[in-house]
Amino acid sequence: MNNTFKPVSSSKITISELMLPSHTNFSGKIHGGYILSLLDQIAFACASKFSGHYCVTASVDTVDFLNPIEVGELVTMKASVNYVGHSSMIVGIRVESENIQTGKVKHCNSSYFTMVAKDTAGKNIEVPGLIISTKEEIRRFWNCIKMIALKKDKDRHEEQFDYLSPTAIEQLKTYRIQLKDI
Repeated sequence: MNNTFKPVSSSKITISELMLPSHTNFSGKIHGGYILSLLDQIAFACASKFSGHYCVTASVDTVDFLNPIEVGELVTMKASVNYVGHSSMIVGIRVESENIQTGKVKHCNSSYFTMVAKDTAGKNIEVPGLIISTKEEIRRFWNCIKMIALKKDKDRHEEQFDYLSPTAIEQLKTYRIQLKDI
């Protein structure tokens, strides 16, 4: 059993990258898929740094695109481990873009990735415990606990809810859909 504890600060990673025309989507903004790729990279680096092991992405729990990112802006991603389980960690990531000519900074994205530490044989391996030392770290930890509870509640609902019951079918009629041959 691993009795090691590490502070949140030992997991912190920051990366910055200039956004190029090759990163754009069809509307000329930075492609969300490109940002997702960068998010996955920093989540891996953050979790691996904290755990001391190779880590894999178990789930992308939240990705909120808040503001578009323009070509020529400097994107900075800040990641930290916000929660630890036995072999899993929830990494929180904040994305900001800066217009390097005006200095204006925008909050563009907040994301949460669940990462799992693996040993050399590919089996889950225990990660260090988390030392929490600020009010912000406590807030982030509790938000992760809430996120986990909501995910479990959703899974229970999925297992128990009868989507084809007469009541469920009747409730569907309150939405902007047409039911055919049900």
